[in-house]
Amino acid sequence: MIKVTLGVSSSISVYKALDILRRFKERDCNIRVIMTKNAAKLVSPILFETLSGNPVAVDMYENRSSQKVEHIELAKWEDIFLVAPATANIIGKMANGIADDFLSTHYLASTSKVVVAPAMNGRMYRNRAVQENIEKLKQRGVFFINPKKGMLACGEEDEGALEEPLKIVETTLSLLTDKYLLGKTVLVTAGATREYLDPVRFISNPSSGKMGHYIAEEAQKRGAKVILISAHSYLNPPEGVDFVKVDTTSQMKEEVSKHFKKCDILFMAAAPSDFAPKQKSKEKIKRESGSLKIELEPTEDIVSSVAKIKKKSQIICAFAAETENHIENAKKKIKTKGVDFIALNDVSKGDSGFESDLNEIILIDSKLNSFYLGKETKQNLASKLIDKILKK
Repeated sequence: MIKVTLGVSSSISVYKALDILRRFKERDCNIRVIMTKNAAKLVSPILFETLSGNPVAVDMYENRSSQKVEHIELAKWEDIFLVAPATANIIGKMANGIADDFLSTHYLASTSKVVVAPAMNGRMYRNRAVQENIEKLKQRGVFFINPKKGMLACGEEDEGALEEPLKIVETTLSLLTDKYLLGKTVLVTAGATREYLDPVRFISNPSSGKMGHYIAEEAQKRGAKVILISAHSYLNPPEGVDFVKVDTTSQMKEEVSKHFKKCDILFMAAAPSDFAPKQKSKEKIKRESGSLKIELEPTEDIVSSVAKIKKKSQIICAFAAETENHIENAKKKIKTKGVDFIALNDVSKGDSGFESDLNEIILIDSKLNSFYLGKETKQNLASKLIDKILKK
């Protein structure tokens, strides 16, 4: 479990720190919060204490119940130290070695990676003194998440607004991720393909594309060049990946075949249709035509086709969505398709799988060994899946 110290100073955007904390908790992080006294006047420390499940530090000398020096013990505990929002005042203290409250004192004691997300008036942010303090800290290895342009408390739209909580959390955690995939190319498919009966009707499935998008995001964080080939999904592609949009199974096969030769790992997390209408009407089929019979034919198996040209150095992880005889069916697929891994998930359960934030995965390797990765968020499972494949 990643241990994060969150420093909160008295910007008007202090309320967003609660969302930052919540998003860290969603990723199973352990959070300790330090607030400046002025920040504690804007938002009650009780809120942070309730959400984090840990006591909140505000006063250096309040409630001393042990002989331990609290800011030193906290510095030993943490994996990473984030200050968000960070005012011009706290940035100035950090840059110049001033330690007159718990937060600034903790910074001097910390030996972990330090991340700062400024939030202040645009004129203040551009002030030469503030910029020089930021530059000082950058030279010492402090990582800055720059503020964005937005509506400020003064009523002006200007740079200085705190970056979005989700981006702050993802950027902070990415700094802790080992870059095991640096120099590698990872190809990921996602989403549901469509097979058209006429211009307005199609056969598809409920895949949301979340699993594939999270795998792409996690691989990118670990240093890989990522190519994401996605069929229909309402999700925006993760920042930094090469994104290819497709519609039908044949289009997905074409793109996978084009990019496969240069990839090191393929995660086939999409849900391409197994069948397509044998004939497609050029015009919309009218209701007046009466009963309708649709003849279906199988689509080409994308995974099997690329597995035939796979080099020994390449890894293919296919996905199997099953409703019965789960392990047995998945083991058959790993033999017939010629892949290295199958990520098996039971889509018959209503609380996980398609259209859910949760999934439950059993990973099966080419020697038919099974590894239960658990029932968790798809984001957490993406990380576990990559960990397991890299370890194997």
